[in-house]
Amino acid sequence: MLKNKKTIISLLLIPQYALVKWLAHYPVFVETYYSNGLYPFISKIFRYVLGWLPFSFGDLIYAFAIIYAARWVYKNRKQLRKNTKQWFVNVFAALSIIYFAFHLLWGLNYYRLPLHKNLNLNRDYTTDQLVFVTKKLIEKSNAYHLKITNNDTIKVDIPFSKSEIFKHTQNGYDNLKQIFPHLEYHPKSVKKSLFSYPLTYMGFSGYLNPLTNEAQVDALIPVFKFPTTTAHEIAHQLGYAAENEANFIGFLATINNDDVYFKYTGYTFGLRFCLNEIYRRDEALYETIVADVNIGILKNYEEVRLFWEAHQNPAEPIFKLFYGNFLKANSQTKGMESYSYVVALLVNYFGNTSL
Repeated sequence: MLKNKKTIISLLLIPQYALVKWLAHYPVFVETYYSNGLYPFISKIFRYVLGWLPFSFGDLIYAFAIIYAARWVYKNRKQLRKNTKQWFVNVFAALSIIYFAFHLLWGLNYYRLPLHKNLNLNRDYTTDQLVFVTKKLIEKSNAYHLKITNNDTIKVDIPFSKSEIFKHTQNGYDNLKQIFPHLEYHPKSVKKSLFSYPLTYMGFSGYLNPLTNEAQVDALIPVFKFPTTTAHEIAHQLGYAAENEANFIGFLATINNDDVYFKYTGYTFGLRFCLNEIYRRDEALYETIVADVNIGILKNYEEVRLFWEAHQNPAEPIFKLFYGNFLKANSQTKGMESYSYVVALLVNYFGNTSL
């Protein structure tokens, strides 16, 4: 009887996959009935239940799952040869359950209506538009940099602990919900990852656990990156699965924070994306524009660059390739490059709006 149940569960993976791919063609339906219907209740339940824990419950589940899977493969290694069919039935039954849980608890957000459509924004933009917004970001970044340091050559040191940054991030979302009520964030459930060392060497600064709805931030990244990374992961938690959309919302939440240090990290976060896009389009134009950026800001960028360079390793490209393919499988056709598409949202949102 148990074997029959496992066979049925494993076969259910096929209609599940077909259903998800079918729903991908109906983003308005997903937006209305899942992302703005069922999902907010699921998310809040998990945040109420697990948010108070000082550690990541989801990371413990991951650790247990890895150990259990390795143990199961070792114990059943002979079954692969002696009873190949049942071995695969067992494996696909487990995958079927995980696939179902992933999409029910969070993953269907990949197929919601794109944010630029919700905001009635164009997706395309010209280099002139890009330069216009970039100069506005430079003006804001320089102003907040000087307000903090009184010296354009000194890098900014964030005076908060990483735990304090988690608490202060709430303020940005509280202010942002006055503009976008659906971005209300309560209760909170954001934590330092128990796997920060491997996460760093994999080249990632944070992630959302889709099974427990806990936002995880790499505890080792520079403090300068902590406010925007935290805000980014909370955006995922609120149902914005696409990386470019989470970056944009994280940017908005950070610049809308009352704290001057948060505003600084937010504006320089958006500026870095725009500068990178200008460099990709026209290196000579980039050299002209970046000359207007305070040296202290460039030192903050260098601090982050040196951190990641210090942790580069041969395995990192493999992990990023895997994650890039995961994104492509979930309607982000550019894979890891989708992170840079935040520029389209920035340029089209702020082209006629004050920063």
